[in-house]
Amino acid sequence: MTSPTRITVATAAPGPEVPRRIFGTFVEHMGRCVYDGIFEPGHPMADAAGFRGDVLELVRELGATVVRYPGGNFVSGYRWEDGIGPRDERPVRLDAAWHSTETNQVGLHEFAAWAEQAGLEVMEAVNLGTRGVAEAAALLEYTNHAGGTTLSEQRRRNGRAEPFGIRLWCLGNEMDGPWQIGHKTADEYGRLAAETARLMRFVDPDVELVAAGSSNHEMPTFGEWERTVLRHTAGLVDHISVHAYYEEKPGDPASFLASGVGLDRYLSEVAGIIDEVRAERGIENPIGISVDEWNVWNQTRWNEVDKPAVFTGDWPIAPRLIEDDYTVTDAVVVGSLLITMLRRADRVSMANLAQLVNVIAPIRTEPGGAAWRQTTFFPFQLTAAAASGRVVVPAVDAPAVETSQYGAVPAVDTVATVDGDALTLFVVHRGLDASTAVSVELDRDAVDADAVVLTVPDGGDRHTVNSTADQPVAPTSLPVAVRGRTLTVTLPPISWARVSVRLAPGTNRETS
Repeated sequence: MTSPTRITVATAAPGPEVPRRIFGTFVEHMGRCVYDGIFEPGHPMADAAGFRGDVLELVRELGATVVRYPGGNFVSGYRWEDGIGPRDERPVRLDAAWHSTETNQVGLHEFAAWAEQAGLEVMEAVNLGTRGVAEAAALLEYTNHAGGTTLSEQRRRNGRAEPFGIRLWCLGNEMDGPWQIGHKTADEYGRLAAETARLMRFVDPDVELVAAGSSNHEMPTFGEWERTVLRHTAGLVDHISVHAYYEEKPGDPASFLASGVGLDRYLSEVAGIIDEVRAERGIENPIGISVDEWNVWNQTRWNEVDKPAVFTGDWPIAPRLIEDDYTVTDAVVVGSLLITMLRRADRVSMANLAQLVNVIAPIRTEPGGAAWRQTTFFPFQLTAAAASGRVVVPAVDAPAVETSQYGAVPAVDTVATVDGDALTLFVVHRGLDASTAVSVELDRDAVDADAVVLTVPDGGDRHTVNSTADQPVAPTSLPVAVRGRTLTVTLPPISWARVSVRLAPGTNRETS
């Protein structure tokens, strides 16, 4: 047993509202995310449009709010016109981003209809790699203009009488990356993004626009890229993106479990740059941080082993790409990253778990077969279902864990949301080999409390995964003792928990 942890929650403390868009996700035309993922005509559970009903039900259960589409790297070579009109007349093209063949059987109309069924707000990305200002404005007119123009009437002939009404738009994707089709310097991209934003606002003043930030924190241009892009676009965009992926390096599980510390520092640096440029340019309107790609991903294996094998030979349709099998440890890290983003809700305006199905995803499928929940499904689903009201950042007194990447970090991290008399604590224990007793001190009496925990299952280990035939990892109940204003709970090593508390009515009292 490690040293005990004390968490103190001031339920009346001011805090930002929970940004519901923080529970977004991502569907890219990549691998088996779309084809053999959400869309599989001929599957026993496919509907008349070819979309799998079992996958749709899992997406609804996941509780996501936003979906970014259609990429990702894919969008930088995509012609949106290929995905509209009669399916049997749509062109088949090479997708250079993922060395695949794109059939265009799913496009804007089909995907928007599916997203509506799933209860997801579409976040559309425009191609600023091989295309530019005019094509982005044309897509927006086709999508959102009511009628009476060539493009809007074309949409109506294609079966959508009313506008799609898409509000969220990404201005390209990872344009700082040399792997990106149409890769640009910060000045080149910043100028293009500004001109695109300006014209898109002429077409539809109500759009929300996301400028592309750095592809990751380790990019050699990170920081200066954000400054340059924002100097071009501040006053024209509403958000700037952050992409953040984390993986366990050999022999260093402690740093992996502390990935939330790395994300927190990343967000702080971007927030500082935003403030710097806003002050420099005299911009009053806030600029949010859109973490529009984040997840656990074994990038080393992808770049060094899988990618060289995939990017040779034939151009398959919907190949198996980065279908990582997620472990208990991965799920705990996903939960910890959600804690970090909720804690930074004053700056994080939205976030998208990348991706939704098959490709580094919480949901997996087999062609003609089952769909199932990966381990990472659960912390996302449990957080999205319960986080509401205001975000409150508790004070934490916890033992330290030594990490090679981040130094000494608290073994326990937490964030809370308060909605009336409902308090929800999200807690991660980063310790590898011992439980920790947690005491939660409140400023109001608690009527009752319950908790669920995601941790190593009985008879398993921290590398346990869920598969189509075996589902050993799932949330389980965790005992919580309630005594007045004090809750006590014991967290196992490598665990993530959601503690739901019903507070007694009445005024807050000073915490002893």
